Amino acid sequence: MTFPSPKSEAPAQRFEEATAAARNALEKLIAAANEAGWGTDEISVALLKAAQFLNDANKKDPDPTEDPDMSDAPGKREQIGHGELFD
Repeated sequence: MTFPSPKSEAPAQRFEEATAAARNALEKLIAAANEAGWGTDEISVALLKAAQFLNDANKKDPDPTEDPDMSDAPGKREQIGHGELFD
């Protein structure tokens, strides 16, 4: 899926552009979900919940790419079996 680039630098105009682009993308996503057997109401609520989760996560950590790689984390232990860690 492609998403259009902003055409304006003005915050209010960018918000309107983003809203229109998001609405267009969501309409396509909901149509695809309907074709797969999901109801519009249930998928709309699921999308709202997912968007809220992503918004909350962004507030907690706006740039997760700056986080250290897990392989660099101190105290990392090797995994055995199916996700169990050594004690």
